[in-house]
Amino acid sequence: MKNRHWPYPRWIAHRGAGSLAPENTLAAFRVGAAHGYRMFECDVKLSADGVPFLMHDAALERTTNGVGLGGDQPWEQLARLDAGSWHSRAWAGEPLPTFENVARFCLANRYLLNVEIKPTPGQERPTGQVVAQYAARIWANEAVPPLLTSFRPEALQAAQAARPELPRGLLLDTLWEGWFDIARSLDCVAIVCNHALWDAHTVRQVQGAGMRCLSYTVNDDWAAQRLIALGTEGIITDRVELFSPV
Repeated sequence: MKNRHWPYPRWIAHRGAGSLAPENTLAAFRVGAAHGYRMFECDVKLSADGVPFLMHDAALERTTNGVGLGGDQPWEQLARLDAGSWHSRAWAGEPLPTFENVARFCLANRYLLNVEIKPTPGQERPTGQVVAQYAARIWANEAVPPLLTSFRPEALQAAQAARPELPRGLLLDTLWEGWFDIARSLDCVAIVCNHALWDAHTVRQVQGAGMRCLSYTVNDDWAAQRLIALGTEGIITDRVELFSPV
């Protein structure tokens, strides 16, 4: 995919619909889609019995009525949690979705996906491997696979080893020493930065290596316009009601 046609749109809805619906749920994807978005970012981790499911935090308390680490509990138990009431009464009872649930929803509606591999600490390699294997199976006959990203190089290394044909992107919250060499060693197609990290030099460096420049989490028009002027290719936003993806 490097130096070739980039199949993904510029605008990507963060965790489904940003803050308008409970993050990382099918309800959020539906709300994001209702605002015209056709690509979504989500976070995927593993249950104790190896089922990939959507949730950002390691702990359950912020976005569900559960307690403890999500990765320490089997899917049968996680599937019974309420992942909507924390947001508002309108979403009470909304369940956690499996990665496969969300993948099938996206495929049925021709939506694209940015999958952040978000391992429970200590589960970087198993999570990268399982997510890649699931993605390769589900998207086996599709022209545009999901973009797999992670802050954890170990997770991306495991994904690369399991299914090297899937596109990968390195997530960065700082430009730590060696990030560029790590991205190239992982054969990444994209760098996904905190939007404030991009400047003309870094954009040229990344694009000169055949990679694309994506940004998170862009919620102000001035920031979006700066990134567009720099020539970056992807903007991940919570503000699906503010930015038109068309």
